[in-house]
Amino acid sequence: MRTESSISGVRPRGTGRVRTCAAVGLSVAALAAGATTGAGPAAAQPKTAAAQPRAAAAADCSASYKIEQKLAGGTTWRMCWRYDSKAGLVLNDVSYQPKGESAPIKVLNSARLAQIDVPYDDGSVEYDDLTGFGFAQGLVNLAPGECPGGTIKTVKVPDAWDPQHPNVNGLCTTTRSRGHAYRMQGDSANKVYQAQGTDLLVYTVNQVGWYEYMTEWRFQDDGTVDMNVGATGSLSYDDYDAGDGRGWPIGKGAKAYATSHSHNVFWRLDFGLDGSSKTKVEQYDSKVTAPARGQQAPTNKTTRTKVTKELAGDAKTYRWWRVVSATGKNKDGHPRSYEIVPGTTTRYPGRGFTKHDVYFTQYNKCEQFASNNTGGCPAGSGKSVDTWVNGQTLTHPIVWMNVGFHHIARDEDQQPMPIHWQGFAIAPRDVTAMNPLTPDELGWQNGHWRPRS
Repeated sequence: MRTESSISGVRPRGTGRVRTCAAVGLSVAALAAGATTGAGPAAAQPKTAAAQPRAAAAADCSASYKIEQKLAGGTTWRMCWRYDSKAGLVLNDVSYQPKGESAPIKVLNSARLAQIDVPYDDGSVEYDDLTGFGFAQGLVNLAPGECPGGTIKTVKVPDAWDPQHPNVNGLCTTTRSRGHAYRMQGDSANKVYQAQGTDLLVYTVNQVGWYEYMTEWRFQDDGTVDMNVGATGSLSYDDYDAGDGRGWPIGKGAKAYATSHSHNVFWRLDFGLDGSSKTKVEQYDSKVTAPARGQQAPTNKTTRTKVTKELAGDAKTYRWWRVVSATGKNKDGHPRSYEIVPGTTTRYPGRGFTKHDVYFTQYNKCEQFASNNTGGCPAGSGKSVDTWVNGQTLTHPIVWMNVGFHHIARDEDQQPMPIHWQGFAIAPRDVTAMNPLTPDELGWQNGHWRPRS
C-alpha cells in the first residue's frame, strides 16, 4: 500500500505492500539537487549538440517551452511542451516538416499519458499512478550522461512535494540513430542507396513508490512517432510475500516470492492533422480465403469501415485503424492520415476500461484520464474511458490507446531491474507523396515509372 499525499507537501512513502520494482524513493533534497535556483520553467541547460537553423514555427509557445529539431535526413519536428500536475509531460502543437514541404504539417493538437493502472494478481491492491499516487510530482533529475548529446530542461513541477524546490532538471531532448532507414541496391547492382535513420527523443523519468517510469516520445525522420513507457528500478524486498502461488521465487531456494501484477498504460492523442481537429477515423479489416480452383494462392480482400460513432476497438490479425485529415492532401492528391500501429500487449480483462485496445471518443474537455478521471466531469458522467463510449457522433475524435504488460518477476530483475518497455506508434500514411527520405536522384520515380534508357 501507499499512503495518500499529505497537505504538508512532504512526499508520501509506501507502507505495507510496496511496489515490485524500483529503488527507494528520492528524498526532497535529492529532488532539488541540480535544479537551477530561481530558473523559470523550461530553462535549458547548455546544449552540446550544434544548433539547427530555425524555420517558420508551427508551435505557438515561447522559446522556453518550444522543442525544435532538424534531423540529418532533412526532417524538422516542432512542438510545445508543458508539465501537468497529474499527467506529467504534455506535448502540444506537434508538427512534422520533411524536406520538400514548404511548411510544417500539423499532426497532433496534444499527446500525453492518460493513466498507468497497476492491479496486483492477488487482488490486494490496484494503483492508478497518474491520478492517485503522485506520478507528476515524482519527476527526477537527469544527469548529463542520461541525455547524451542533448539538452536537459528545467521543469517547474506543479504541486511539488517540496514547494520551496519545485524546479527539477528532468526533461531531456536529444537525437539518436536507429540504424538503416532504407537500403536499395536495384537490379543492376551498380549502386547502393542507403541511409541511416535518426530520431528526436523527448523523455522524462518519474518515480512512483518503487517504480521509475521512463516516458519516451521518439519522433523519426520518416514521420513515425513511437510512444513508449519503460519501467525500471529495483525489485522491492518488502514484496516477497506471494504465498498463494501468484508470484515467482526470487533469490536462493523458494522462500521469497515476488507478487505478479499488471501494468496497463494509457495514452491520450488529440489529432489536428493539417490544423483541423475535424479528423475522420477509418477501420480496415482483411479476410483471407482458400485458393479457388485454378488459383495458385489464397485471396485476401480488405474492406474499409468509416468509424462515425464512438468505438471501443480490439486489435485483431489483419485489422488496423487510421486517422484521416479532413482538410489536407499530399502532392499526389491523397488525403493525409496517420495509421495506428499497436505494440505488443497483454490485455487485462479485470476492468471495463482495460478490456479494449483502443477507444475513439468525441472530444470532451473534462475527459482527461482513462480511469479515476479527475477532469471535473459532471456527476454521473462516468470515471473511465469505457463509460464515455456511448454512441456520440465523432466530429473531433480523441484516441485512447491501452497497452498492457503482465509482470512476473524473474531472478534477472535484480539488481537493478532491466527496463521493460510497452508502447505503440503512429505511422504516416500518404502524408507525403513519396518516402520523405527519398534521394533527390530518385525523386522522379513516383507512381507508374519506367527505367530511363
